[in-house]
Amino acid sequence: MHRLATKIEAILYLKGQPLSLAEILEYAGCEKDDAEDALIELMNDYAHRDSALEVVETPAGYCLQLRDSFQELVQTIIPLDLGLGALRTLAVIALKAPITQTELVELRGSGAYQHVQELLELGFVRRRRQTDGRSYWLQITDKFHQYFQVDQLPQQLELKFPLSEEENLEEE
Repeated sequence: MHRLATKIEAILYLKGQPLSLAEILEYAGCEKDDAEDALIELMNDYAHRDSALEVVETPAGYCLQLRDSFQELVQTIIPLDLGLGALRTLAVIALKAPITQTELVELRGSGAYQHVQELLELGFVRRRRQTDGRSYWLQITDKFHQYFQVDQLPQQLELKFPLSEEENLEEE
């Protein structure tokens, strides 16, 4: 029988997305303490290997992912060829999801139809027909989160808002 850490490694690899501890317990069929020990063992094992992969805990759960130092290689091998319009459309879908395709076209114009098709083909967006309407519901996919590393953005960015004119005057 396989070590629990090896089984959890296989689960993380096969799912290809962050998993909560509860999900790992369900798939591995083990106790919480055993899973936590196995995750620590697995994380330590990857931390001490010369590997392109790592096991990390994110706000969304535990995942097996490519180390940050290899992100440039991802861009080279799997370049994202999205135009500015498609990126803006994707941003609207990400911020307002779920959003209907009709609402999206009202916000972004008729070019959004082509953008949605492109985003569907790339796997960044999924759509499903409304049960009571003629439009589609649009949402971003796990591939969007993985590709753009959205879970890591709050730690990487410091948002600084410019001071209003009143605040500038008060400082002087």
